[in-house]
Amino acid sequence: MRLLHVLSAVSLSWLLAVPNVVAQNYPVRPIRVIVPSAAGGNPDFIVRPVAQKMSESLKQPFVIDNRAGANGIIALEFAAKSPPDGYTILLGAIGHFATNFAINEKLPFDVIKDFAPISNLVNTPFFLFVHPSVPAKTVKEFVALAKSRPGQITYMSFGVGSFPHFLTESFSSMTGIKMIHVPYKGSAPAASALLAGHVMSGFDSMQTAISLVRAKRLRALAIGAEKRSPIAPDIPTFAEAGFPGAGGSAWFGLFAPANTPRDIVMKLHAEIVKALATPEIRQIFEPAGLELVGSTPEQFAALLRSDIDKFVKIAREANIRAE
Repeated sequence: MRLLHVLSAVSLSWLLAVPNVVAQNYPVRPIRVIVPSAAGGNPDFIVRPVAQKMSESLKQPFVIDNRAGANGIIALEFAAKSPPDGYTILLGAIGHFATNFAINEKLPFDVIKDFAPISNLVNTPFFLFVHPSVPAKTVKEFVALAKSRPGQITYMSFGVGSFPHFLTESFSSMTGIKMIHVPYKGSAPAASALLAGHVMSGFDSMQTAISLVRAKRLRALAIGAEKRSPIAPDIPTFAEAGFPGAGGSAWFGLFAPANTPRDIVMKLHAEIVKALATPEIRQIFEPAGLELVGSTPEQFAALLRSDIDKFVKIAREANIRAE
């Protein structure tokens, strides 16, 4: 009997030690990073430099696997059903998680239960833009114009249920204005439509628009962030413009499948924080107007739950549903 107790104790101690051993040895082979978009887009721009830094530190390749389609649902389903061993991770954005959940009655995964948040990499503040033909130089003037012309001011979005769609509906509800939604299939055609004057306004990031704003081909009225952007310091925040709580920032972060060992999640988190602190990463992201974050898994999980609650409320009030 004593021998059995000894063997049981040894077996139990070995099992308890397994996660630490796994994490110490991890990774021993390439890590696949699922990206819910085609190569060359903003998600690629964000994840590739970080993955390269992590690869250099962990001495293993990070292989980018682009899986576009269905607003990220295809990629998220694949990641959710991958083995929880740390060798498949996902780059996810607010639109893939919070807005998808808010407008889809059924998803082939649970955005909370099927993923382990690792860290929010960056925030991308969105600005309210108008075409130069719009006679409004401030947010207050834009709201006054929209109130004087109910149902006549058009706004673009990246599609029904996209992040800019939610931002504009929330802004409209807050200010009591009514505008016409013109959805496009993606950010590029939406930005092109605004630039050409086919639509009058819209929310977008400054990444692709900064040169157009400087050339006065677009006008930025406010930024949806707590402070002004270093790449556009003349543009006020919504709070400064008299509309606190309006607008917002999109986030991009890394997730693992649920049940990935905690030690592996924390090891990946530590590598993310280390990568974001390097001068090379800052030199890439900061000129593009991206805010580096590096939040803990707990902070990232809390942000995800908060955004889901917020967007579910907006979807119900504005009757936004997946097409």
